[in-house]
Amino acid sequence: MSWQCKAFDALTPAELYAAMELRQRVFIVEQNCAYLDADGADRDARHLLGWQDADESRKLIAYARLLAPRAKFAEASIGRVVTHPEERRTGVGRELMTEAIRNIEKEGWKGGIRIAAQIYLEEFYAGFGFHRVSEPYTEDDIWHVDMLRA
Repeated sequence: MSWQCKAFDALTPAELYAAMELRQRVFIVEQNCAYLDADGADRDARHLLGWQDADESRKLIAYARLLAPRAKFAEASIGRVVTHPEERRTGVGRELMTEAIRNIEKEGWKGGIRIAAQIYLEEFYAGFGFHRVSEPYTEDDIWHVDMLRA
């Protein structure tokens, strides 16, 4: 697997298309959730892309959006965390979160990392040092909790 972390303006059209296709495949189609994925935050984000290289083709199998402190929350944040459905339960999600945290640290963003986690993934994120800091709430008809990693 190869990783890229790029600003919005540095993404090629093919990279942006792959990211949006994966996000929509999972968050809109698979989760049956109609919401505006293109929410305006992509322009200010760093985009973490995990590629599976096979022969001469690449397939995006992991993606996360990294936001600087004060872009969404007081802290830096990781959002739109997604792995390709065919790659689940292979460790790709753990690699993705490890890379996301590493890239936030590389950016020098201090003050912790906040995520808005789907509640069924709370234990997964706890494995990376995140702990719940909110009561459960619904966002787009899906239960979430805010979690913080100091």
